[in-house]
Amino acid sequence: MDLNFNKNEDHNKLLLSELKQKFAKVKLGGGEKRIEKLHSEGKMTARERIAYLLDENSNSIEIGGFAGEGMYAEHGGCPCGGVVVKIGYVKGKQCIVVANDATVKAGAWFPITGKKNLRAQEIAMENRLPIIYLVDSAGVYLPMQDEIFPDKEHFGRIFRNNAQMSSMGITQIAAVMGSCVAGGAYLPIMSDEALIVDKTGSIFLAGSYLVKAAIGETIDNETLGGATTHCEISGVTDYKAKDDKDALDKIKSIVDKIGDYDKAGYNRIKAIKPALEPNDIYGILPKARNEQYDMMEIINRLVDNSEFEAYKDGYGQTIITGYARIDGWAVGIIANQRKVVKTKKGEMQFGGVIYSDSADKATRFIANCNQKKIPLVFLQDVTGFMVGSKSEHGGIIKDGAKMVNAVSNSVVPKFTVIVGNSYGAGNYAMCGKAYDPRLIFAWPSAELAVMGGTQAAKVLAQIEASSLKAKGEIIDEAKEDALFNKIKARYDEQTSPYYAASRLWTDAIIDPLDTRKWISIGIEAANHAPIQKPFNLGVIQV
Repeated sequence: MDLNFNKNEDHNKLLLSELKQKFAKVKLGGGEKRIEKLHSEGKMTARERIAYLLDENSNSIEIGGFAGEGMYAEHGGCPCGGVVVKIGYVKGKQCIVVANDATVKAGAWFPITGKKNLRAQEIAMENRLPIIYLVDSAGVYLPMQDEIFPDKEHFGRIFRNNAQMSSMGITQIAAVMGSCVAGGAYLPIMSDEALIVDKTGSIFLAGSYLVKAAIGETIDNETLGGATTHCEISGVTDYKAKDDKDALDKIKSIVDKIGDYDKAGYNRIKAIKPALEPNDIYGILPKARNEQYDMMEIINRLVDNSEFEAYKDGYGQTIITGYARIDGWAVGIIANQRKVVKTKKGEMQFGGVIYSDSADKATRFIANCNQKKIPLVFLQDVTGFMVGSKSEHGGIIKDGAKMVNAVSNSVVPKFTVIVGNSYGAGNYAMCGKAYDPRLIFAWPSAELAVMGGTQAAKVLAQIEASSLKAKGEIIDEAKEDALFNKIKARYDEQTSPYYAASRLWTDAIIDPLDTRKWISIGIEAANHAPIQKPFNLGVIQV
């Protein structure tokens, strides 16, 4: 291995170490003292509940682990968005599990909590996956009620989705394992089947104190809305469990009897590991985001047996398109080529930039994959579309629009991996979050922004310097440098993969070596949902 490979490897493994350290902290939720308090009450934590529920030694992936990261500092923070979401297997059946984390503000709903719950429901609805709610929540976080309560994508949308999923025939199971109050009380009861844990679970529209204040009635919470009340008097819940494990065992038994699902029919054969060493990815991926590398070297370490059937190999070379298998699943791969390439006409094209010919190739490839019912995998390391008079006169806007059109109207499941840069309209064309990928996740090397930090900071610094000069301030070179560095530091923070993950612009930040697992689990989930409509590009300018 050369020196550059070793430097890249060291850098990327440091990023991976940082990821693991950050996630270890996230997994503590509200902290060890609050975990101990839960245990003293005879309750399991959200993560312990999910671990017990999911099949032992089976694969699972976590959605939104960094949701809320660095947000709401004035309110004490909201690690993991106050709710843990995983796709995994219960009695061999793939499910999505949503568990309130009662160590974080008693499981109260922050704005990001609502967004994460809606994302979990979106995944269930797109893939027709059974969804299991493990409820332990104090309800809406009142100091921020205006940001979580009234709008279309806020708290109330949860219950609308409950109703929609029920009409779609998607199984919903809820276990009330702690508080379940006010509007939140509708979630378990709008599920197909509801369980409640004796003595620790409670459901009511208003607790005992509010009942006393509102109508003068004196009553304790257990009598008002405990397990005995709702299983034997109101009939609101279907099963009473003696403790957390008993409730989770009942859920396992219910899931075990669910019938098989209609398959979408995506092609899968026996999986083969990549022939080339996947660990080499750490040394191939460059330390600096503006350095060149051959994306094929990455692809060959992700796909089965390192076999890739290129489509239009010699045309539109700044986008790689072709067929492969990942964990046995047939996929169509669309990847940004990050090395400078030479066209047949002898022209040089910059790596990571989308040109007219590469956009045209990608559009045709997307149509082919839709025709053949092959899921699409996008590997993003893109700085945007090519600019300048030659590109504009050649119709780059039209060709880019055709690619965006194809991505938007694609009916096969799409999966997006942000390997490196994800800038500007390149993010859109390569199936960014706005284009409904079934899963979108980033490597620690990822950056998401309208443009790169240096370019953006130069533009913003020039604008701010001009504004200050117009006010009569003297701006010398030292002040300009200080202004640039200040703006770049702020911009770089916003391009971080953690900034994106905290806001759920991506579903996760993962070890590159877990990419095959994420795509495989994602396609298996998508296989639950047969395609309902034909692929149609609509009106495009040829």
